[in-house]
Amino acid sequence: MKSIKSYFDLAIGKGASDLHLVSGERPTLRVDGNLVDIEDKDLPEKELETGLLSLLSAEQKKKYQEELELDFGYQDKDMRFRVNLHQQQEKIGMAARLIPHDIPSPEDLRFESILNDFTNLLNGLVLVVGPTGHGKSTTLASMIEEINKTRKAHIITIEDPIEFLFEDKESMIEQREVGTDTKSFAAALKHVLRQDPNVILVGEMRDPETIATVLTAAETGHLVFSTLHTSSAAEAIERIVDVFDGAKQKQILIQLSAVLRGVVSQQLIPTKDGKRVAAREILVNTPAISNLIRENNIAQIPSSIQTGMKDGMSTLENSLKQLVKEDLIDEGMVEKRTGRQKRI
Repeated sequence: MKSIKSYFDLAIGKGASDLHLVSGERPTLRVDGNLVDIEDKDLPEKELETGLLSLLSAEQKKKYQEELELDFGYQDKDMRFRVNLHQQQEKIGMAARLIPHDIPSPEDLRFESILNDFTNLLNGLVLVVGPTGHGKSTTLASMIEEINKTRKAHIITIEDPIEFLFEDKESMIEQREVGTDTKSFAAALKHVLRQDPNVILVGEMRDPETIATVLTAAETGHLVFSTLHTSSAAEAIERIVDVFDGAKQKQILIQLSAVLRGVVSQQLIPTKDGKRVAAREILVNTPAISNLIRENNIAQIPSSIQTGMKDGMSTLENSLKQLVKEDLIDEGMVEKRTGRQKRI
C-alpha cells in the first residue's frame, strides 16, 4: 500500500473534491461529482489503520478509540482537508474533503445579488442549507471573506474542523476549532458574546443548546451565519423548531421570525462540461414570511417564495431553469432535482 500522504497528494493533483480510503475497498476520489477508483487493489486493513492513525495526535487517538468517530483538519502541500475517521464493519474508513486554498469570490460562485446584500447586514441570522457536499461551507466562506475585505469588523468562526483559512484584511478574524480551541459549539457560543464580535460563523447548528444560543446572539445585535443539513428553506425552519419541546416551540418561532434574515438552500448540479454549478432556493424574511414563521404556517412558505421574486427570493425550479437558459445544464436536470415533469 502507498503512503497515506501520497493519496492526499494525488487528490490535490487530480483536483478532487473528496478522497475515500476504506479498509477492504479500492481507494477512490470524487472528481466533478463522480467517484473514480485510483487503484485496482483493495486497501489492506492493518496497513491502512496504521497509516491513518499516524495522522493523529495522542489526544485525537484517544478520542477516536473512545467514540469510533473523529473529525479533524489535515494540511498537505499548503492545502487543507476536512477529514472524518469512522468504523464500518469493525474496520477503519476515512473520508477527506479538499478545502481550496483560495476562497472563491461571489462572482466565481455566481452569487445572486441578494446574497451580496446578506453580507452587508449588521445583525440577524443567515442560514446556508443543503445536502452534504453541496458547497455550503464554500458559500459561507465567500460571504465572510467579502465582509473581511469591505468593512472593519471582529469576526469569530467556530468550526469542526476549521476549513478555509482567513487572513485579516479590513476585519480582524479569529477561528476556533471544536476539540482544539473549545469543547463544543455550545460551549464556545456561551462565551463568544463576551469577546466583542460583530460577525459570528457557527459551522453547524447541531443541538438545541447551540440553536438557542445562535438565536440569542442574532437577537442581541450580532450578524450570525450558520448551516443545517436540510433540502429546503422551509425544512430548515421546521428543523430548528422541531428540536425543541412543545412548550418551547412558540418562543423559538417568535425569536426566529424576528432574527432570521434569509435562508439559502443550494445544490451543486452537473454542468454540460463536466463541472458543477450551484442552483439555489432563496428565502428572504419579509414581513409576510416573518408572520408565517411566527404563526407556524411553515407549509405556506414555498408558495410565498414563488411570489417573492421582487424581494430577491427564488425557487429552486426557477434557479434551475435559469441555468438551462444559460445552456449550463441539461433541461432534464429540472425534473430530476424538483420531481416536476416538463409540461407538454
